[in-house]
Amino acid sequence: MEQQTANDKRPAPGEAKIQGIGEGEQPTAVGRRSSIVGRWSLVIGDALLVNLAFALAYFVRYELQWFRPLADPAYNTPLKDYASFMMVLTILLLVSFRISGVYEARRGKSWLDTMYAVFNGTTTAIVVMVTIAYVYRPVLYSRLIFLYDGILVMALIGLFRLVLELVTARLRARGVGVDRVLVVGAGEVGRVVMRTIAARPELGYYVVGFLDDDAQKGATNIGRFKALGGLDNLPATLKSENVSEVIITLPWMYYRKIIGMIDQSRRVGVRARLVPDMFQLTLSRVEVDDSLGIPLIGTRPAAIRGSSLFLKRALDLVVGGAMFALLSPIMALAALVIKLDSPGPIIFKQTRVGKDGRLFTCFKFRSMRQGAEGEKQALLHLNEADGPLFKIRQDPRRTRVGQFLRRTSIDELPQLVNVLRGEMSLVGPRPPEPCEVEQYQPWHMQRLSAMPGMTGMWQVSGRSDIASFDEIALLDIWYAENWSVGLDIKIMLRTIPVALFGRGAY
Repeated sequence: MEQQTANDKRPAPGEAKIQGIGEGEQPTAVGRRSSIVGRWSLVIGDALLVNLAFALAYFVRYELQWFRPLADPAYNTPLKDYASFMMVLTILLLVSFRISGVYEARRGKSWLDTMYAVFNGTTTAIVVMVTIAYVYRPVLYSRLIFLYDGILVMALIGLFRLVLELVTARLRARGVGVDRVLVVGAGEVGRVVMRTIAARPELGYYVVGFLDDDAQKGATNIGRFKALGGLDNLPATLKSENVSEVIITLPWMYYRKIIGMIDQSRRVGVRARLVPDMFQLTLSRVEVDDSLGIPLIGTRPAAIRGSSLFLKRALDLVVGGAMFALLSPIMALAALVIKLDSPGPIIFKQTRVGKDGRLFTCFKFRSMRQGAEGEKQALLHLNEADGPLFKIRQDPRRTRVGQFLRRTSIDELPQLVNVLRGEMSLVGPRPPEPCEVEQYQPWHMQRLSAMPGMTGMWQVSGRSDIASFDEIALLDIWYAENWSVGLDIKIMLRTIPVALFGRGAY
């Protein structure tokens, strides 16, 4: 493979199939056709909504008579007289949407990004339309109807896009309409790609596995992500895994192999993209400073610090305090039934590892019989998790009340005290036990850079159903690197149905 370069002879048409990997062309062609069909479907849908919006605007203007000026000569203009204007406005809006980037297909494009483009396109088209109406028929046509129309166009298209985004995200999370991705390189940059895909299933990527030149890495799975061997396995993997996209995360010292792999992928119709490793920096932590008049590239800490830490702490105090007050009756009732159900303390106290490795005492309602910790060693053979985690779906140490408390997550409510004391946050990585941290690989330690939380990325992504600790660590590190107030609120909202239905809790 060292001799594989961009100057290698390209195969004649059909030669790739003789080599046994020509079938890789199909996913890309199908994906391209689906993209074109999807884009035209959006255009047709928008055209219908634009005309519906105009009909509603006419109803508001002429039937409801909102803000109708006295003696308005345009009052008696029938809807059919607006037909030519409706056609022109539809064309103007669709062209303006195209120019504003409404139909730009980009992974991770948010609803707010789309609405910003819709706003720009709508205002531009409406201004042009009002000008045309004023020049063509300044008396008989109402300019106010176009204002109503612009507002209704943005409302209808915004609602349409929101529903479409929610449905698409749900389908992609279930594996429908996703691109099969092969990651080349299992180093830090490769793990950035994998944890981003794990944290954001709505992007529509499914990682079939990864390749690495290191023999141990190439043979060791990272959670759900399968190790598929060394770099030389690329041609066979493209065929066997039906790959539609290759993401290369190798250091620049591998530039010969990188060029060769890009060429190999291109030959069989598989898209290949390169993630620049930039001195092996975590990409989401790169910052650029031009205060000296020249660009200076460096890194910012992965942990939540400064003003971000202040905002997170304020959110914990406000929301945590409100939750403690509202849930106090439930906690009092839980304490009573625990006391009546089995002998032992109501609150279970355990030493956990917090931010930057600091130890603290974590509080939970006792859900197991007294002395359950001493029985753990004898139950190791029943462990259903991997790595340092210890999880048993039907734990024999659990009490009758404990089963219910675990399933509804009521057992974790006393951790609100830890939140108010500043030892934990409402959202963050699960606080590990010291014995678990002793088993961490070096890259696992990055999850300790954030304050531990009562809920987090892995809990709302499947909770204990994600039995792989590597995958939990990927999600936690992604959270620490991409934190925002909006992300915390989103995770808290997603936690509510997860806790109510007890999905993955044991």
